[in-house]
Amino acid sequence: MKLVMKFGGSAVRDGDALRNAAGIVKEFHDEGHEITVVVSAMRGVTNSLQDCAKMAAEAGSADKVIESTSELRSKHHTAAEHAILDERQSLRLSRRIGDSARSDENCLDEALFTIANLVDQLERVLIGICHVGELTDRSLDYVMSFGERLSAPILSGSVRSLGVESCSVEGGDAGIITNDTYRNARPTEEAYELIPKRLGLILNKGFVPVVTGYIGVNEKGIITTLGRGGSDYTATILGAALKVDEIWLWKETDGIMSTNPDFVPEAQIIPEISYIEAMEMSFFGAEVLHPLAMEPAIRRGIPVRVRNFLKPEGEGTLITDVQSTVEGGVKGISLIDNVSLLNISGAAMVGTPGSAAHIFSALAEKNVNIMMISQGSSERNISMVVDQPHIEGAVEALETGFNGNTTRDITFRNDICVIAVVGSGMAGVPGVAGRVFSALGKNHVNVIMISQGSSECNISFVVSSEDAPRAVKLLHDEFVGKA
Repeated sequence: MKLVMKFGGSAVRDGDALRNAAGIVKEFHDEGHEITVVVSAMRGVTNSLQDCAKMAAEAGSADKVIESTSELRSKHHTAAEHAILDERQSLRLSRRIGDSARSDENCLDEALFTIANLVDQLERVLIGICHVGELTDRSLDYVMSFGERLSAPILSGSVRSLGVESCSVEGGDAGIITNDTYRNARPTEEAYELIPKRLGLILNKGFVPVVTGYIGVNEKGIITTLGRGGSDYTATILGAALKVDEIWLWKETDGIMSTNPDFVPEAQIIPEISYIEAMEMSFFGAEVLHPLAMEPAIRRGIPVRVRNFLKPEGEGTLITDVQSTVEGGVKGISLIDNVSLLNISGAAMVGTPGSAAHIFSALAEKNVNIMMISQGSSERNISMVVDQPHIEGAVEALETGFNGNTTRDITFRNDICVIAVVGSGMAGVPGVAGRVFSALGKNHVNVIMISQGSSECNISFVVSSEDAPRAVKLLHDEFVGKA
């Protein structure tokens, strides 16, 4: 079987976890599977890199840069020492199991040498940002790429020390060519042609390539990133390009859950879910998946499996194009916070062609992502949900765009959450929406805004932040708990 395996989160939190990930790779490689590995940055490193870059631009202190990079160097040095068998351990392993465990060269020394070179590069670019006093999206992408570039050699070295030939490969070298949208890049069609050519050379030699998640390069060879959590996206891009049999996303959860266990301890694993359902849940707060990760898998019809790296014997959640149903039609309830509700209202909007287009164009120019939209038939009010960090820019864009026209009122509130009830089985089933809002109404949960598309696989609505956890629990009891 041809597989892409992605390791992220707790699976790469430290050297011991990386060693465990290498053991999983070896186990399935020894069973005869052809494996391509994708790895995320070690836990907390991406945030640290972002903080370092901002600190360098704002404070301009080379001393602070050197202090921060020294901490990163020490963190990865320690991880490598825990993850990679040293030369004597490797030699004992090769004698015991009679395989090709690396005794002829020290995998640990190689990884430490690579780490040292990468941290030196990082330090130089951060000091350059200090001198310039400016941080561009392009520079930030370059800085944040070092998390994955530092973890990949460690995992590859660990795999090699266990007797499996492996090499680390950066995303751009693997063929992930993207557009020029820094911090949120998308693969080009060329990527799907290059990846099998470049990785094919490695796989045909019997090596396991360990590819850096999250990063690629544009057509000029400049590093770009796929957005936070983009290692899932990398895995499905590679899987689609290589036409693998399955893509396995190793996480610290048993699979995709019916809701957030922090709110509902009775949350259950969803054994099977469709691509569309998985996308809907990821867009609305199910952090197990990157929201765009399903697109490449859908492109080739490749199954995606979410598994727990601490329990590799578990089957996890299988994501395919099969629309399986459950009693009641609802498979999961997602919640997303850190959002704001934006309202635009005014009598002048009634019957005026282009009002909505004007609003959306103004927001698009400020790169404000609109998550939900609702408009009454009277046309005098449009409500939408946006990411909370974008709300001030959104209000400014609309006030400027309307040139101070007082017939349009622009208001917003931050104390809200979005809840999404997801399930392809809801389509065409009478009464699902009635059960949703009846359960909330009986328990005095006020619904502020509602949105449902014609696909009927997602009913989304807005409630106050105070009511949100209770609303999720009520709906889980109503549908999943009684299924």
